[in-house]
Amino acid sequence: MLAMLRIAAFAVLSICWIGWASSFIKPRRSAAGHKKVVRASSSRWGIFFVFLGFMGVWTYLQPEGFEKSAVSLIASMVIGPPSVALAWAATRHLDKHWRFEAALSEDHELVRTGPYRWLRHPIYASMLGMLIATGLVKAWWPLFLAGVVFFLIGTEIRVRAEDGLLAARFGEEFAHYKQSTRAYLPFLR
Repeated sequence: MLAMLRIAAFAVLSICWIGWASSFIKPRRSAAGHKKVVRASSSRWGIFFVFLGFMGVWTYLQPEGFEKSAVSLIASMVIGPPSVALAWAATRHLDKHWRFEAALSEDHELVRTGPYRWLRHPIYASMLGMLIATGLVKAWWPLFLAGVVFFLIGTEIRVRAEDGLLAARFGEEFAHYKQSTRAYLPFLR
């Protein structure tokens, strides 16, 4: 029974990762023609820490006899699909304004539709969901914990960099949006 559940969890996780990654194809193409005018180079440190976080959950270092529980595998299958749906919704609303690094283009707009009504950074929320879903399927708990910590450090760096750019460009409009909308987790502004 646990072996079948493990196979199902890996299958769902694989499908989720393919779906999550493909949500960025159209926005990347749309953004390709829009020149970056201003960027926050500090966001590169955030990218580095987020990368370390994902390395933590993808590392195959495990003690002998290590197995995930049925609850962990089921939780992964519950968390993964909504994370993919959130990424698709966020990238569709952000579209041409999506960037790998924190940057604004000349015609940048403050997006507040779709999931951006509730979260300023829904893509980071979806990334956290995918990190957790991955960790629940395969990561040994110390690496899982380290992965989450590194991810949160990197995401906080990126959120601050992006919020700084948006505040400089949109002033009071962004200040009001920031005050009324969570960052990427329900309890953090």
